[in-house]
Amino acid sequence: MALFRRRRSNDSTDSAVTATTAAVTAFWDAWPSVRTALAEAVDSDTPAPTEVAERVTALVRAIHPDLDWEIGRAPEPQGGLDELDMSPDIDPAELLEQLAALDDPSRITDAPSYAMTLRPGTSEEARVQSERWSRSAPDDDRWRFRPVRPADHDRLTSTVRWDDHELDLSHASVSMRVDQAGGRIDVGVYHPDNMFLSEETRRAVAEHVTLLALGEDEMVRWVGKVSPLDERPLDPLPPTSMPSVAKQMRDLLGGTDGWVTLHGRIPLQGAVEIMLRHPVTRRDLPALSLFVQVLVPYTNADSDRLPEEGSVEALAGLEARLNEILGDNGAMFMRQSGGGQRMYVYYLDPDSGVLPEFETALMDWPEGKVQLRTRLDPKWSQFDLARRPYVRKLG
Repeated sequence: MALFRRRRSNDSTDSAVTATTAAVTAFWDAWPSVRTALAEAVDSDTPAPTEVAERVTALVRAIHPDLDWEIGRAPEPQGGLDELDMSPDIDPAELLEQLAALDDPSRITDAPSYAMTLRPGTSEEARVQSERWSRSAPDDDRWRFRPVRPADHDRLTSTVRWDDHELDLSHASVSMRVDQAGGRIDVGVYHPDNMFLSEETRRAVAEHVTLLALGEDEMVRWVGKVSPLDERPLDPLPPTSMPSVAKQMRDLLGGTDGWVTLHGRIPLQGAVEIMLRHPVTRRDLPALSLFVQVLVPYTNADSDRLPEEGSVEALAGLEARLNEILGDNGAMFMRQSGGGQRMYVYYLDPDSGVLPEFETALMDWPEGKVQLRTRLDPKWSQFDLARRPYVRKLG
């Protein structure tokens, strides 16, 4: 069976991707010449030498002008039962190996000592590029490379210095107002020392506490406004409660396991069934920027021309194979069935090289000719266009 594939070119997108790829390559080419000075700065708890810092900043800003960076100690491996594979079909011998590995002191000895973190802030485009930077990092047993600042609840019990004030963050408390209609959380942050701080510093501390509680991605995803509070909230909550509130917001907005299913009828085509990944933001899957549309015909259909019996099982098997091939390098975003054809929308990591294997898995489909179309789409505009008719129903 021949597989039809058409790659639509966008000159501006292709040139931007090429420029970013060159900038990422330039960073990693320069990395061996700056890593030692950065490690020494972390060890001595002092800023990196000016010449080194300026060079790293220039390399990072070449990847994207909105990116910033920071260095520090890498977090120690936590260990614990949360790392275990507790699935029902796990081999008991494999589970015992996992338990033994948790007690292996070399896990900590061999762990990276340092971490370099890029800071994309609220810029979605910068977040995409920081992910590309992280995924292309060379093997370095001394450094961990993070594309975004993660949550760090340990630091919420530490002391920080701001404008000559030492602040014990364990005394911070928060209030949260959930705007379900807007899908945002407004956060108020109180610290007993706020009365001694300038308005600018109070706001900076409030942002810092929220960032440590949620991490950069979750903060951008869910937080609407962060405000310092002059008085302790009536019902104060610890900052560590913020992730659970964000999860509740996601659960309220989403469908089952992050998917919603819609049913309807399309003129001249008949019944249609649509599955959409929802809610989903560019922050959820920042590496995936290659749009892939796949049209798969099926032969076993009911009176509404929706798949039934043998075709349902065959399509499920195909999806399972594709998901296994993609792993973390791609994901399905949409599935639309109707009129004897199932349309899929996938996004892949274009730097992963997974597309040829993905295509090969479609070649032996026995129920008709598969069609495939790809294009670079860092902003997910094709997915937004496909789901636009259903956004109102999703809320």
